[in-house]
Amino acid sequence: MRRRTRIPPAPLPQRHGVDPVRVRLPAAGAWATVREHLVERLSGAGDGVVDGMFDAGRIVGADGRAVPADAPYVPGMFVWFHRELPDEVPVPFPLEVVYRDEHIVVVDKPHFLATTPRGSHVAETALARLRRELALPTLGAAHRLDRLTAGLVLFTVHPDERGAYQTLFRDRRVHKEYEAVAPYDPGLALPRTVRSRIVKERGELTAREVAGEPNAVSRVELVEHRPDGAGGLARYRLVPGTGQTHQLRVHMTALGVPILGDPLYPEVTAPRPAGDFRRPLQLLARDLEFTDPVTGVEHRFRSGRVLAAWSSYDRWAAGTYDGPSDRQ
Repeated sequence: MRRRTRIPPAPLPQRHGVDPVRVRLPAAGAWATVREHLVERLSGAGDGVVDGMFDAGRIVGADGRAVPADAPYVPGMFVWFHRELPDEVPVPFPLEVVYRDEHIVVVDKPHFLATTPRGSHVAETALARLRRELALPTLGAAHRLDRLTAGLVLFTVHPDERGAYQTLFRDRRVHKEYEAVAPYDPGLALPRTVRSRIVKERGELTAREVAGEPNAVSRVELVEHRPDGAGGLARYRLVPGTGQTHQLRVHMTALGVPILGDPLYPEVTAPRPAGDFRRPLQLLARDLEFTDPVTGVEHRFRSGRVLAAWSSYDRWAAGTYDGPSDRQ
């Protein structure tokens, strides 16, 4: 039986609610020094960046001491450092705590706020913001919600309990319901269950449906419709049976009723400039239900948000969405 490698605790504190980066040196390689490996591994950081980090003593070992640039390469060695934080435009909408106990925190995330640090969104994420605002450095995400999607997200307080909550999502023992605003099609027979095979290749912005055994299942129901917008709008209840990337967005597009405000489906639009928070994607993680694996409590949470295109289509279309006012 293969033994699991023990990972030492991080010797650096969080910065702005963001953990230090941990790198484990590969078991095999032709690098003579730690520096040689990191220069190759972090080549995208730019010329001289790694050398500057070594010169400043910002790359440390498990004992918290700075690693010299000429330190010999040791397979399996761990090093830590803090990444340079990108310039981020603050998302000007509140992150509302729906529920909190000694084990979990459930929040109602606004549109445009990423769940966890990734890419160009690092300190301006739900996780980093909550760690700062709640003074909970051990907080971790049990699952993720797309940056453009608003709604309920579950975080865990204790790292040793996180796996139990993540297992709920992996084993599909969490009931999730979403709400979307999209065009109304009187010829679309609903409710229906959509089944298809969805793939998303690394490096591609969009997912796509392909032939083969279905791996994505979504229940689509019509809640109500009215003649707002071009040709009329409808409010839909979406219940995912699986968790493929962009699944609900892909399935709604396949039905001919793409979700309003989607920059990827049915066509990829030009990237928005930083700070453009107009016309958010009209998709909301409305309900979250599960049995707490630690306490046994039956939890049922519901987002209090109202999608802007439904509460005021003209205001949403004009780009005057202000987030916090869209509450039930």
